[in-house]
Amino acid sequence: MSSSKHSSALRRLALSVLQPGFVGTEAPDWILRDIGDGLASVVLFSRNIVSTEQVARLTGQLRAENPDLIVAIDEEAGDVTRIESATGSSRPGNFALGTVDDAELTEAVAADLGRQLRAVGVSLDYAPSADVNSNPDNPIIGVRSFGSDPDVVSRHTSAWIRGLQSSGVAACAKHFPGHGDVAVDSHHDLPSYPAGREEISAQALPPFRAAVAAGVRAVMSGHLLVPAYDPDLPATLSRRILHGLLREELGFDGLVVSDAIEMGAVTRRYGIDGATVKAVAAGVDAVCVGGESAEEATVALLVKALTTAVTGGELPEERLAEAADRVREFARWSAGLRAAGDAGTTAGAGDGIGHIAARRAVRLTGAARAALPLTAAPHVVELAPVTNMAIGKETPWGVAGPLRERLPGTTSVRVRGQELEEGTVALERCALEPAAGRPLVIVARDVARHAWMSRAVTGLTAARPDAIVVEMGLPGTATTAAAQIFTHGASAASGVAAAEVLTTTSAG
Repeated sequence: MSSSKHSSALRRLALSVLQPGFVGTEAPDWILRDIGDGLASVVLFSRNIVSTEQVARLTGQLRAENPDLIVAIDEEAGDVTRIESATGSSRPGNFALGTVDDAELTEAVAADLGRQLRAVGVSLDYAPSADVNSNPDNPIIGVRSFGSDPDVVSRHTSAWIRGLQSSGVAACAKHFPGHGDVAVDSHHDLPSYPAGREEISAQALPPFRAAVAAGVRAVMSGHLLVPAYDPDLPATLSRRILHGLLREELGFDGLVVSDAIEMGAVTRRYGIDGATVKAVAAGVDAVCVGGESAEEATVALLVKALTTAVTGGELPEERLAEAADRVREFARWSAGLRAAGDAGTTAGAGDGIGHIAARRAVRLTGAARAALPLTAAPHVVELAPVTNMAIGKETPWGVAGPLRERLPGTTSVRVRGQELEEGTVALERCALEPAAGRPLVIVARDVARHAWMSRAVTGLTAARPDAIVVEMGLPGTATTAAAQIFTHGASAASGVAAAEVLTTTSAG
């Protein structure tokens, strides 16, 4: 083969192992050109989504270049939603489903989501999170996990995969080998999971074994250090973890996808180009990029890094070709899955299986049950934490909106920790004074993880012992004396379910 032909073939191989994002609600010319040159996948984010009709047009435009193109999305439902980022998810997330612990319900919710994704042309969903949230201080997983019990997480991971794939959309179990027992957000820095192999096998791996048994054909690596397997390299860059543990020990022979390669956990030390080369060399088949770095120049940089690594002997060409073969095989399989999927009907927001599931996940303390239903329009104070980067800043959450629909005259304020610390907002003025003579509803999100929020809830409930606290994150112990409602997630469906409980539940 001539050197120009070889370099063109190498470029095709390099393009085929990338899964880039892009900006815009129509496909930019460079993406269409790259698909023609061998790009086999793209990833959609909320910035690409205005309506279901528009997304269907967009995926049609992309697939006109390659009918088997893998169109991926990071859609977990619950707090992490792209397809409903403008409205909030009409389905609860994993923690709510794990709380109900009805595998048939989980399967039905995932199938409902799959039908919506399939209808707009998505073929791969970076979900479910198979992480066991064994560390309650985990800043990145939390309610994205089905729970802290490996058996519960395994059961629902399997059900979610079966449901999604029954609708014609491929699932992707993440974040291997398990991101649940860490205390650092990998978007910013490298977390470590210091457990021994026996504990990892008993605690973190069961949901991934269950995912493989359930027929998952894609697994996403996590950017975390697991010293029991590799003391030097994070899982995404570790052959010992991706090949030795995932392929040899767990017997997975499908597509290994990296978590977003631009995340600080891997780029701080290696750069985005160095991390990409090391990931493919270690056993990653498809490199996800473009949540933040969504420019043509990023794809060009990564293609150049991969081809240069091959010609320089840093990356064996056989490994790059193997990765490209796995991508092609997955693309063919997922196109067949999409063609065979159950089209069914998909319920709209606030209706159907998502609403039923969110309602079933709500739990009340006795004090809350005795205080309900609300008969007068309340004042709602929503305590808003800084969320991790997986959760879209634009995604609405809370209880005030759906409460206002049920009790006109409901007023609300949203308070952030920084405002309280700076003294620009005082709870007396914005929370207690407007609630004088009216019910007070306090909405929180992970009280136990945020000292400022815990102080605010404690102060407000001391001043108003009759206040009702709605916790939309992980239940904690900070407000045991108060009347509490737990939704186990902050999706739009969970907010509606809480508002329903507030306005219809009475003792009994």
